[in-house]
Amino acid sequence: LVAKPGHTFLVSDYAAIEARVIAYLAGEKWRMDVFAQGGDIYCSSASQMFKVPVVKHGVNGHLRQKGKVAELACGYGGGVAALKAFGADKMGLSEEEMQNIVTQWRAASPSIPKLWRDVEKAAKIALVKRDMVNVIGSDGVRVATYWKDVDALRCRLPSGRVLTYWGARLDKDGSICFMGQNQTTRKWERMETWGGRLVENIVQAVARDCLAVAMVKLDAAGYDIVFHVHDEVVIEAPDGSHWQDAADIMGEPIDWAPGLLLRGDGYETKFYMKD
Repeated sequence: LVAKPGHTFLVSDYAAIEARVIAYLAGEKWRMDVFAQGGDIYCSSASQMFKVPVVKHGVNGHLRQKGKVAELACGYGGGVAALKAFGADKMGLSEEEMQNIVTQWRAASPSIPKLWRDVEKAAKIALVKRDMVNVIGSDGVRVATYWKDVDALRCRLPSGRVLTYWGARLDKDGSICFMGQNQTTRKWERMETWGGRLVENIVQAVARDCLAVAMVKLDAAGYDIVFHVHDEVVIEAPDGSHWQDAADIMGEPIDWAPGLLLRGDGYETKFYMKD
């Protein structure tokens, strides 16, 4: 994928978007402070976990990678298996060390595990009582609203968009199950979910909605978006254009998420690549 003659691609994406969204929804203040101060969440997470200063390419810098793996694996309730999926065992970590990382990560960010529990509880109440149930984060942010109708469990996001869990019900063991597409086999089948996974759905959906708002703003500003990948947009612009201008628009506040701190990163390239 190459830009047409006389043009270049401006590639702009959100910096640590899922970490920002989950910190905002859960009301985890120290994480919000890191983003407000322009800090590195992986260093800050490692510092919180190991109780020592961690600086990228500096003091205790070797711990940053452990902080990054923990951020990727632990945000949605993952444990040792999730750490392995992100390569923790290939870093030379034993299962005991991985379990310590999980424990330390959760202890450092107690509002996030609380959010897993609150979301699961709300979904179960909606399924049993068919009431409309709000989930409120520690900072008073409305995270989601759950309700059950004749077809499905519904989840209204802060943007107003609704997620749907078709045929949702409580199983005999009290777990939440619904009908969905198996991402491996692509077959329609009954699936199980829980608090961490429900929070993952919410966070990734909110991140998608942030991107949708940004794309509308970029289009209104005259940018030609030729495609988008996950949390990044690819703009074809005349030579001499700068990605920072597009990133600034992506970082603008969003009406339905007051207080959510967004920041755009990016680069310029004649052909599309991953940074």
